[in-house]
Amino acid sequence: MGEVDFLEKEINYHKNCSILDVGCGTGRHAIELASRGYSVTGIDLSESMLKKAREKAVDSGVNVDFKVADARKLPFENQFDLVIMICEGAFPLMENDDMNFQILQSTAKTLKKEGKLIFTTLNGLYPLYHSVKDFINSSMVECISEGNSFDLMTFRETSQLEVVDDKGQEKVIECNERYYVPSEITWLLKTLEFSKIDIHGCKLGEFSRNHHLTADDFEMLVIASFKDI
Repeated sequence: MGEVDFLEKEINYHKNCSILDVGCGTGRHAIELASRGYSVTGIDLSESMLKKAREKAVDSGVNVDFKVADARKLPFENQFDLVIMICEGAFPLMENDDMNFQILQSTAKTLKKEGKLIFTTLNGLYPLYHSVKDFINSSMVECISEGNSFDLMTFRETSQLEVVDDKGQEKVIECNERYYVPSEITWLLKTLEFSKIDIHGCKLGEFSRNHHLTADDFEMLVIASFKDI
C-alpha cells in the first residue's frame, strides 16, 4: 500500500495515466493501482503467475490487462505515462549485462515523452560495504538459499533457491543477479536519453524521496524521466 501511495504521488494522482507493470508477478501492485482507478497493463514471463494475477483481479473486482511478454522485447511504443519494475520484477535478473540493458531499452521505448520510469534494483554499495562473508550469510529473503557466490569483479551473485511449488513439488532455481552502483545506473539511463535521474534508498513498503541512499540499503529506488518534471 505504501509503495502504491508513492507511485500515485509521482504521477500527481492523474487518473488518466496509463501504467505498465513489468515483471508484475501475481499482480500486487497492478491490482492495487487498478483499484484506485488507473488503467494498468501487467506483463510477466510466467503464465502461472499471471493466472494467479487474473484470479486475484477478479476477486478484487478490477480489470487489469495481463499479458505474457519478454521484458527485453515489449510489444509497446510511446504508450505509457508510467512504467514500474518493482522488487526486481525483471531488471537486474538477466544472466548478462547486455540482456539487462535490453530491458531498460525496451521499457524506455514504451514510455511517452513525458513519461516516467520507476524501478528498484540491487545496490552494489551494499556488498562492498559489508564483508562478503556477512553479505552471503545474511538472510535477505524468506527462503532457503544455498551455494551463494558473490563475484566482486562482475558484481554478480549466483545461488540456488530451493522452493516448493503449488503442487508440493520441491524445485531448485538457479539464480544469477547483478548488483549495480548508482553511477552505473545513471550512465545506462542517460544513454537512453533520460535527463532526470534520481536514486534513493529503497525501504520496502515505504518508498520515499526522503530516503537517501546509503551502503546499508540492500536496494535502490530509481526514478527517471526524459524531462525535468
